[in-house]
Amino acid sequence: MRFGVVARRDRPEALKLAYRVYDFLKVSGYDVVVDEDTYRHLKEFEEADVLPLEDFDVDFIIVIGGDGTILRVEHKTKRDIPILGVNMGTLGFLTEVEPHETFFAISKLIEGEYYIDERIKLRTYLDGKASVPDALNEVAILTGIPGKIIHLRYYIDGGLADEIRADGLIISTPTGSTGYAMSAGGPFVDPRLSVTVIAPLAPIALSSRPMVVPAESRIDVRNMALKREIVLAVDGQFYTYLPPETEITIKLSPRKAKFVRFTKEIYPKYTLRLKKRF
Repeated sequence: MRFGVVARRDRPEALKLAYRVYDFLKVSGYDVVVDEDTYRHLKEFEEADVLPLEDFDVDFIIVIGGDGTILRVEHKTKRDIPILGVNMGTLGFLTEVEPHETFFAISKLIEGEYYIDERIKLRTYLDGKASVPDALNEVAILTGIPGKIIHLRYYIDGGLADEIRADGLIISTPTGSTGYAMSAGGPFVDPRLSVTVIAPLAPIALSSRPMVVPAESRIDVRNMALKREIVLAVDGQFYTYLPPETEITIKLSPRKAKFVRFTKEIYPKYTLRLKKRF
């Protein structure tokens, strides 16, 4: 069994826990690699065990951080590697255990007492090319000039669904429904469902409301203001400016995110974290 270790870079306690996990696994006789960013912020790891995330070829990745750290791992790894998330973030919707549970959780993982929770992703095509990372949370199409609205049309499976003037449009997975999409008025979606949430961001028309469509649907977005650039944001991790005429298509990705879980219980974990957030 081979492990990868990744830590949140801006919290010393996360880096220290990452080293303790690394040392525990090494002493226990397992192969362990550490990502370059973690090593750059804590030099105690053996340099021979340091790899870029893109080169991770392991059975499990132990991520010590918040949702942002997990999203960074998901964007950079090339394989669908199961992740065990240790919450060193604010809420940690994607994480499974708290820091004090880390070594108990690793022991259960080693003993095979876990199951894999698979989550859908979205793939974005720009002018027909898949040139940006898949989204575990959401794809956001945003105004390129703060304070200026954009004029968009979006189509579902070829049919015009709505035409909006707004700050943007969010296309979210169930996993991302507790994030940006919820801030735009979207619903909480049970992560076991295979659907996509489409949520206009601060639309002018009150009739432009969020909607939920099958995850297998094709969503095409067109910028009707042909003199105004837009910004494409994926999971709050990747950003790019797009020329006004860019054709944007969003589909279900063939890849899935995989998470190590020790219980199949969804509630009250999610609802309690939502109450804590708001």
